[in-house]
Amino acid sequence: MPTLKPGVVTGNDYRTLLKACKDGKYALPAVNVTGTNTVNAVLEAAAKNKSDVIIQCSNSGGAFFAGKGFPDSFEAKVIGAVAMAQHVHLLAEQYGICVVLHTDHADKKLIPWVEALMEHNEASYEQLGTPLFTSHMLDLSAEDIDFNLSECRNMLERMAKIDMSIEIELGVTGGEEDGVGSDDIDNDKLYTQPEDVLKAYEILKDIGHFSVAASFGNVHGVYKPGNVQLRPEILKNSQALVQQTFNTDENPLDLVFHGGSGSEKEKIEESLNYGIFKMNIDTDTQFAFAEGVGRYVLENQVAFQHQINPENGEPTKKKYDPRVWLRAGEETVIERLNEAFIDLKSKGKSLALNEAKSKAA
Repeated sequence: MPTLKPGVVTGNDYRTLLKACKDGKYALPAVNVTGTNTVNAVLEAAAKNKSDVIIQCSNSGGAFFAGKGFPDSFEAKVIGAVAMAQHVHLLAEQYGICVVLHTDHADKKLIPWVEALMEHNEASYEQLGTPLFTSHMLDLSAEDIDFNLSECRNMLERMAKIDMSIEIELGVTGGEEDGVGSDDIDNDKLYTQPEDVLKAYEILKDIGHFSVAASFGNVHGVYKPGNVQLRPEILKNSQALVQQTFNTDENPLDLVFHGGSGSEKEKIEESLNYGIFKMNIDTDTQFAFAEGVGRYVLENQVAFQHQINPENGEPTKKKYDPRVWLRAGEETVIERLNEAFIDLKSKGKSLALNEAKSKAA
């Protein structure tokens, strides 16, 4: 197994990590973050599980990171995402794992957000030799496919110059996430056609690295069992069509599993055979954080209503200290990610070259 320097991976190191995932038939959880608490919980969970991980934010997640009181809403989306990335750069190496830094769904109206982030990536590349982010997603799946692929091609041409990757979406992930998407989607659009994937491969393959979120019934959120019909064979058929057409090795595409929260474990396992290297689980980690905080508040209601306990006269400061109840949320996020690392079979497979690996070698 190859080894990489711990910290944020970009360029060739990112591609090495993806190849290890696909060759080993495992994937990395991709977690949307909104502040330092969620970032730190993801880093801690990855380190404990000796797994690499993907940290990403949406446009509104970036805005929240900057602070709800930030005066300019567009600039908040940009600066907040940059601040998140810088926080991860400062800490990831210390946690001893490899981190992919990514931004999630950006539809047509959010192209200017990605373009603004690219200016920060280009400045970082000029100064340090590496971009700030590993990759960005351009989700134009609701648009005509020719427009989708034309815009993705233009963006990838810019990204490739600084060793960045693009994630595109073909077919629509149902539901809504952070203002992107809709519940009103024709069912057939939830299933990507392999011919569309082939078209994307033909257009993008010679420009730079790209990954594909190919929809196979995926829906954002968690729904009643039976309401979501996942068909991983679409991924298999897409890989086979590209392989046969271009005479490539097995599973030539780097595929992404969106809407992974609440998915059947057997469908997750099946998808790992078809080149999936990443699975998004934002809904589950949001709930996990809320569950931990909520349980703590319910168990310590007096402390959230009184600075002095009216029954015994004792100060309640140690119980309402934000560091205590925010930590409760971090701990339940870690618990949920413990499960994800096992489901995705990445536990114990970090490529990060740490002291223990060096001694073993």
